[in-house]
Amino acid sequence: MASRRQIDGLVIGLGLALIVGGCGGKAGHAGAGYVDTIPLPRDTLTVDMPDIGAYGGRFRIVTSQSPKTFNGIMATENSSLDILEGRLFAGLTEYDRATQTNYPRLAKSWEVSPDGLTWIFHLRRGAAFSDGHPITSEDVLFSFQVAMDDSIHPPVLEFLQLDGKKFEVSAPDSYTVIIKTPRPYALMVPVAGSVTLMPKHVLEPAYRRGQFEAAYNVSTNPDSLVCSGPWRLKQCAPGEKVVLTRNPYWLGVDREGHRLPYLDELVYVIAPDQEAAALKFLNGEADAIDNVKPENYKTYAENQKKGDYTLYDLGPALTTNCFWFNLNKVRKPTAGKKIGDPVVDPIQYAWFSNPVFRRACSMAIDREAIIQSVFYGDAVKNWSTSTPGNKVWYDPDIKHYDYDPGEAKRLLAGLGWRDRNGDGILEDSKGHTVRFTIKTNAEATPRVAMCNFVRDDLAKIGIQCTPKPVEFNTLTTNIHRDFQYEAIMLGFGGAVPPDPGMGQNVWRSSGFSHQWNVEQPHPETPEEAEIDRLMTENVTTQDLAARKRTWTAIRNIVNEQCWLVWLPTVKAKVPISNRFGNLRPTVIYHRILWNIDQVFLKSLRPRA
Repeated sequence: MASRRQIDGLVIGLGLALIVGGCGGKAGHAGAGYVDTIPLPRDTLTVDMPDIGAYGGRFRIVTSQSPKTFNGIMATENSSLDILEGRLFAGLTEYDRATQTNYPRLAKSWEVSPDGLTWIFHLRRGAAFSDGHPITSEDVLFSFQVAMDDSIHPPVLEFLQLDGKKFEVSAPDSYTVIIKTPRPYALMVPVAGSVTLMPKHVLEPAYRRGQFEAAYNVSTNPDSLVCSGPWRLKQCAPGEKVVLTRNPYWLGVDREGHRLPYLDELVYVIAPDQEAAALKFLNGEADAIDNVKPENYKTYAENQKKGDYTLYDLGPALTTNCFWFNLNKVRKPTAGKKIGDPVVDPIQYAWFSNPVFRRACSMAIDREAIIQSVFYGDAVKNWSTSTPGNKVWYDPDIKHYDYDPGEAKRLLAGLGWRDRNGDGILEDSKGHTVRFTIKTNAEATPRVAMCNFVRDDLAKIGIQCTPKPVEFNTLTTNIHRDFQYEAIMLGFGGAVPPDPGMGQNVWRSSGFSHQWNVEQPHPETPEEAEIDRLMTENVTTQDLAARKRTWTAIRNIVNEQCWLVWLPTVKAKVPISNRFGNLRPTVIYHRILWNIDQVFLKSLRPRA
């Protein structure tokens, strides 16, 4: 458990369950092929785990998407983050999903001043990148500089400023980093861990040339991709697999002093869709699969003994499903468009920007039917990123608009919309047919099925909705870059830790992931201005009751405006091979791989 105590006028925060400093170590395990010949650093990270493992073997997890980038600071989509966060790259701190506490990772400790404005992080001496180059405060300063660069707007930028003022980051020596905030900041520890440490000696030239966003793309030679985490890239075959191997300089060790990871390889087996992913697992081509379709839960449950695996029931997921309408405006002049014009057709923008229209769409959707059909009963209604699986922040009483098609029709009639030609589709008050296209990621068959439900339900209130499945990376480009969409169905991954303050990039009007209208230079509605204010209030106090009040207020505003039309959240169940030790799946993302550096192949462990 985390410990906080007063020492020399400073508050010290340490994840004591996971941290022991030390030096020296053992070269390898009996019967194992791998021999660790690189001296351990002075300040190792000793990890307390259920069992001591053995070197060797590989763990294969099947996924349905190829990564879009290997750039740890610029990545936004799970297909990349699953590989990057905590695996190829590490930060100053990390979050233990089992104990639900923060602990020092590339930092060995931290301190905060009594006024809560100055944080001092002490780096582990001897830590090194995967090429052996020392990790020092220069790399931390470089990574924070990039993370706070407005010109490229990394996703973490919103977390590194308050009241429009960026945090001040300095380094009095090679192993000390000082971060000053304009106000006390409840999330400083996890946010410090959210800035992945990138090698200054490799990437500074690209950054100076204005080419950082393109650095570490998926075509980068694995030998040139220098990492700060426990793994490094061995192979990337887009559409087929991504292979990681251990970082020989990683500072993590088990309690007997053996360097981690135990496994020789971590393999992401890429399948074209969820059906193909399921087949790969059931055919023995993978050791685990996440994002399993509920329609397959029964099959997995019935074949556990035969397949020598366990189906873990994790409860309601922390990930979500929803759709939203494109409210983005032109930020740079383009042909036929001037700054401030809506990106979508002005007629559609008039519909989309009306909260009455959005509420009617929400009230048209029969979520219970979606749960029973798409999710085979293994899902729950949900109205927030704090799903029923979040034991601290879930609130069943927040404002929401559930199924009420009669009221939806009355709302639209109140706008003056009528079916004037009898074709079953409404025309707005100016005679324009009310129709739009909704995009989703084609490989996620439950979302495609939900799009079809939305189409059918909206048709019952006179709105024509046409689903358009597209490739996932195209979808993320549409959301964040070219804005070429009318509506999108996707969702949000679970934040780590699952704290609402870790969603500032979603809720702040300036946020990179403020999906319906991203990166607003100033709040464009009074409601979004109020959310900005409430979010600042939320993250600048340690009072949990006060934070819950502001988070409830934020959710009520979002749901009253219906910027996001919420859909059911799946009950997460994941099948994992029984051949491995120290696997501890949790509902907090990444549900399977969060401690993969501790996982080992049981057959390689020497018998007592």
